[in-house]
Amino acid sequence: MTKICFISDTHGTHLGLQLPDADILVHCGDFSSHGTYMDALKFVNWFGAQPHKHKIFIAGNHDLYFEQGNPSDIAVFLQQLPPDVHYLQDSGIELEGITFWGSPVQPRFFNWAFNRDRGADIKKHWDLIPYKTDVLITHGPAYARCDESPSVGRFSDVNWLERTGCKDLLDAIKQVKPKIHAFGHIHYAYGHTFSENVHHFNASICNEGYVPNNKPFLVEINGHKVETIHYF
Repeated sequence: MTKICFISDTHGTHLGLQLPDADILVHCGDFSSHGTYMDALKFVNWFGAQPHKHKIFIAGNHDLYFEQGNPSDIAVFLQQLPPDVHYLQDSGIELEGITFWGSPVQPRFFNWAFNRDRGADIKKHWDLIPYKTDVLITHGPAYARCDESPSVGRFSDVNWLERTGCKDLLDAIKQVKPKIHAFGHIHYAYGHTFSENVHHFNASICNEGYVPNNKPFLVEINGHKVETIHYF
């Protein structure tokens, strides 16, 4: 059996986190506060120092350096990652017999990093997800899977909840059928849902006010069985 800890959307608050013991630590993006090189360097130094045997991370819409930085500088940065730290960008890795696939893209939201238009522009990323993926890591949620966010009504000042997830991502998940889909991005929708034999974890640590009030998720995979461990 393998234990995996999922976190996301720490936005520079990672130094204060209390993480459970696990074999693999996964960060689903938005580790930056301002999206700078120094943000990325500070995060990777912290991430690499964690005691977990393996560490995986993807970028998010706030992690601007990984999309807008000089490509050659980014390549050097990634080459210098510790051997137990793995960055995924429309790519995958197998660890402890578990296959992971990660992508930082999410439906367009203002003008942040890794924004893609809904439809063909974003679908081409989801088409890359291999069918043998056990754990899918994206920054944003699939449609109707822990994706509700407060919105102001068009003709009033009344707040209501709207679905922000990606329908094309949901279609891909229904085809690939991973055991787990881990993500963040929508702080308000932190939580877990189980649908069509897939566990969806919105692991956003920060709440809507960017205060790190939420807890990491600790998950145990034993063959085809997935169990959420509430350690807190």
